[in-house]
Amino acid sequence: MGAIPRFVLDETPLPETRAGVSGAALSADAELLDAYSAAVVGAAERVSPAVANIEVLREAKGRGREAGAGGVLRGNGSGFAFTPDGLILTNSHVVHGASRVRVTFPEGMTFDADLVGDDPGTDLAVVRVSSPRDLPIVSLGSSKNIRVGQLAIAIGNPYGFQYTVTAGVVSALGRSLRSESGRLIHDVIQTDAALNPGNSGGPLVNSRGEVIGVNTAIIPMAQGICFATASDTAKWVVEQLLRYGRVRRAYIGVAGANAALSRRTVRFHQLEREQGMRAESVEKGSPADLAGITSGDVIVAYDGAAVGGVDDLHRLLDAERIDRESVVTIVRRTLKLDLPIRAIEVA
Repeated sequence: MGAIPRFVLDETPLPETRAGVSGAALSADAELLDAYSAAVVGAAERVSPAVANIEVLREAKGRGREAGAGGVLRGNGSGFAFTPDGLILTNSHVVHGASRVRVTFPEGMTFDADLVGDDPGTDLAVVRVSSPRDLPIVSLGSSKNIRVGQLAIAIGNPYGFQYTVTAGVVSALGRSLRSESGRLIHDVIQTDAALNPGNSGGPLVNSRGEVIGVNTAIIPMAQGICFATASDTAKWVVEQLLRYGRVRRAYIGVAGANAALSRRTVRFHQLEREQGMRAESVEKGSPADLAGITSGDVIVAYDGAAVGGVDDLHRLLDAERIDRESVVTIVRRTLKLDLPIRAIEVA
């Protein structure tokens, strides 16, 4: 029989490993985790003192189980102070129709708040409290500078658990979300930072603690799909609410629906879109009525900008068109007509 081969084990020490990962790699991963943790902790510590728990009371309209003692409905949400003299930004659906708004900060300061103004169309509202000293505040950053994949931190009061911090990333930009008023909120931020009822109105911030969005909605039964109104939209709404107590929008008095146009009509009139907004009804004495728009007409442009449906017309009817001579373009059967119109302000 031949000699049995001998196998000699090399006893030279190997680099420290775990699951096939070198010690150097583990150290680098630990440093990244530490940096991530430091960013979240730092942003939370800067922002949390300005985040308020908002409790609201509403008069119950019925006798359901939701009504508390005395026919009062209770609710809660979040908000944050953005001026030291007591202005707080939150969601419209948190405070709209409330008979009493009470605001509590992490240090235990509690105040009754007055509504400055709210805009259901963007789901934003401003309330004011009177404080004997300056409140801690956060700054509204620019949402135009954020990028998909960057760190996003949400702070709020989900289910009444006060000052809860969750973190994720910006999942998508430029989303549109329909508000309770039926209008589309444009340039909405999608994030996977966990939100729950009670987070509404709280800030979504970047790693520097700057507010990039106002948390506003979740999709029930979905995981990691949450939305925030962009901070640039919030800045514009805040300016309107502080100046007028509302967001000024133009109105022409047409109730409509999206309507497809035939290819022949689109080609013949050289239209930009293959659909427009069909006038279902026209309010008597309204700007649309005075302009000559009738039921069945399809609005295809306003001041030269294409109208592909109801949402396009809503977007075009901004404050700049209030009481200004404009031109609305309609298709009536085989005709395309340009009609002069002067929009008025929404009452």
